[in-house]
Amino acid sequence: MGTFIPNTKEEQLKMLNEIGYKDFDDLFKVIPDAAKVKGELNLPDGMSEIEVARKVEGLAAKNTIFRSIFRGAGSYNHYVPSAVDAIANKEEFVTAYTPYQAEISQGILQSIFEYQTMIAEITGMDIANASMYDGASAAAEACWMCKDRRHSTFYVSGALDERILTVINTYSFGRGSKVVVIPTKDGETDKEALAKALADDKEAACFLMQYPNFYGIVEDAEELCKITHDGGAKFIMYCQPLALGALKSPGEVGADIAVGEGQPLGLGLEFGGPYLGFLSTKQENMRAIPGRLIGETVDTRGDRGFVLTIQAREQHIRREKASSNICSNEAWCALRAGIYLSTIGPKGFEDVAALCSSKAHYMADELEKIGMKKCFKGEFWNEFATTCPDADKLLAALEEKGILGGLKLCCGCCDAGCDTDCILWCCTELNSKEDIDEVIAIAKEVF
Repeated sequence: MGTFIPNTKEEQLKMLNEIGYKDFDDLFKVIPDAAKVKGELNLPDGMSEIEVARKVEGLAAKNTIFRSIFRGAGSYNHYVPSAVDAIANKEEFVTAYTPYQAEISQGILQSIFEYQTMIAEITGMDIANASMYDGASAAAEACWMCKDRRHSTFYVSGALDERILTVINTYSFGRGSKVVVIPTKDGETDKEALAKALADDKEAACFLMQYPNFYGIVEDAEELCKITHDGGAKFIMYCQPLALGALKSPGEVGADIAVGEGQPLGLGLEFGGPYLGFLSTKQENMRAIPGRLIGETVDTRGDRGFVLTIQAREQHIRREKASSNICSNEAWCALRAGIYLSTIGPKGFEDVAALCSSKAHYMADELEKIGMKKCFKGEFWNEFATTCPDADKLLAALEEKGILGGLKLCCGCCDAGCDTDCILWCCTELNSKEDIDEVIAIAKEVF
């Protein structure tokens, strides 16, 4: 940070003397000598800049960089406009935190406010918070928003990503809540099973679905919402944000809470993180929302300004009894998402969604022509599962050509009833027709 000026040794000593210590050893004298490091640390000798560069380049060379990617399943390879890096990497923005002295940081507050506004717009909800750690923790926090003294059972779709389910289970462990998985039928939530479960359980707090689901299917969210509300529970939608450029928003569906992973919004793959969880909801749930909420106001002169409107700090007081233990956010990642959405605009948002869908449907049709049929009948957006005579053989052949193929689905992980391997494929706007045709050609050679 160019504006950071460290304290000199003399200044440090003066501060120590002011608080009654003669030096740093005196400051830390309460620490037993046995716990202190004696002598030199066992560290390698320092290297020159050239040596360090060679070392780092050698380590980086071990990475496999694919020129073409057809895998999603939670992390998606979308185009990131150069403006996102150019603006987000400005020194005044490089922070992952909302400042405690919030109102003196108007630029950071405005960027978060704009992010909240855009998330609320694309999800069709009234309010969105100042971001969460990631999509999975946002899903778990949404479930806990629905819990009260009379409703403590969380229902989730069997077509939900198992990693998200694991986080929900972790949140619920030891906190008096039960997580129930509704089975699937042909890759979609079994509606009859959901209706029966909610009718038999007066303690149902919510039902959470993935949209599109883990297998890429766009389920009938409106019908699932009606079943959930008829059962006296709240309806949560875990969304792929870019899909909302083509599909009905959670607000249009009637959902109570919308959550998801914001990684597709300008974050890149980044070796799996850091990512960004988004959470939006109806106005009536504002007091239950976890984390922070930035608001807009005017100062004494009538000029526009931004404030930290809501900051859920009950975790400091109620500890394990708190409804949420989220006390930070992913402000820099949220900034990138806001820049991305501002850069592509409403039309670009719809265009990206349309491109992802059209390319995926073209690929699905071409794979079907060579015998790799879709596992499920349901409509899909940009991900779809197909049969494959030998998934390992095909994926290895693709990797040799610098292509990361789809995700091999574990045997028995779905209810498709396929007698061969299955692969979950994904297409984004970065997959050209030539890329897809190359995958088809390689598959023909392999089989």
